[in-house]
Amino acid sequence: MSVRKRAWITPKGEEKTAWVVDYMDAAGKRRLKTFQRKKEADAFAATASVEVREGTHVADSASATVAAAGKLWIASCEAAGRERTTIVGYRAHLDLHIAPFIGATKISALTVPAVRAFEDKLRDAGRSQAMVRKVLVSLGSLLADAQERGLTGRNVVRDIRGRRGRAERHQEKRQKGRLKIGVDIPTREEVKAIVGALHGRWRPLLLTAIFTGLRASELRGLRWSDVDFDKREIRVHQRADCFNEIGKPKSISGERTIPAPPAVIAALKEWKLACPRRESGKVDSDGRKVMVLDLVFPNGAGKVEQLNNIIRRGVQPILVDAGVAVETGELDKEGKPVLAAKYTGMHALRHFYASWCINRKEDGGLGLPPKVVQERMGHATITMTMDVYGHLFPRGDDAEELALAEAALLG
Repeated sequence: MSVRKRAWITPKGEEKTAWVVDYMDAAGKRRLKTFQRKKEADAFAATASVEVREGTHVADSASATVAAAGKLWIASCEAAGRERTTIVGYRAHLDLHIAPFIGATKISALTVPAVRAFEDKLRDAGRSQAMVRKVLVSLGSLLADAQERGLTGRNVVRDIRGRRGRAERHQEKRQKGRLKIGVDIPTREEVKAIVGALHGRWRPLLLTAIFTGLRASELRGLRWSDVDFDKREIRVHQRADCFNEIGKPKSISGERTIPAPPAVIAALKEWKLACPRRESGKVDSDGRKVMVLDLVFPNGAGKVEQLNNIIRRGVQPILVDAGVAVETGELDKEGKPVLAAKYTGMHALRHFYASWCINRKEDGGLGLPPKVVQERMGHATITMTMDVYGHLFPRGDDAEELALAEAALLG
């Protein structure tokens, strides 16, 4: 590897000079890189010599732009069979956040300062801190794919996240805060009011959501063949994504069997008689379409129900009818306050189920240990369960139990 000065005369008669780094890459191919100042050439030569020796160096001419590498990354995700929703999210990150700012940049030219500057540009453009974090994760995956293709020798995003990952996660938890009863998790009184307001097709759906903790996607993909009325159990083997496509649960732990209380089983038995059927694609001897029972909570045609319809037509009106609502600050035509559901989505019902499993029996709960709660919720790890719901578990040191322990010790 050599650094030499190059001089030439332009067609206009002007004398120009530059510094050229002449070296052989790891594949034995000759490379040239030009700099205006000797200091920059020496710095590059020192870095490149180490990278060539370690086999991680990629010349700029052999690299690709971030936008071009992003297309290859998306294609890899599609070939690997990643979920459609995941790929749509990746493509949105690439097209809306990554390509507009650094799409024309060579991957080999990305450095830690360049990525930090990219973060600042995202924030200045109005992206939230959560979005910035998600985009950086996607950029790290993009660079990992490019690294495997030999387009870059270093994943600078992974280097950054490796150094500050723990502090970043801790700060994120502090900002998010713990789930609170009455704010994120419905209270027992609110759940009683909701159950009392259930009616029609929404009664079996929301009863199942409240007392089994199934995710909305799992409820929409639940089949009658997965409901065991004799054992009073519900098996989770599939789910429906936001595109109404049926697929496997989110993780291996997502496949589970959950016991259902008598109220849920009774409501499902009654609903099964009125549940819409779907076309089987066959006809009987009289030429009529053969209809079959498939999904437990389908739309009118027996197909996957839209989540938006469940929320807009079922959950939110029922919560308002049950009095589990808040004022929006607006007035209707009669001058009365307009009410909106206190909990806007179905995940609040899943949070309640977790708290119900955790609470002591004397407090109206099931008093289950953490490992069983993890299995019921379908969490991939016990760490996830404890991170989200750990503060809800009984501490065993409340005033009454302390008094009993004191009496046993000093009595």
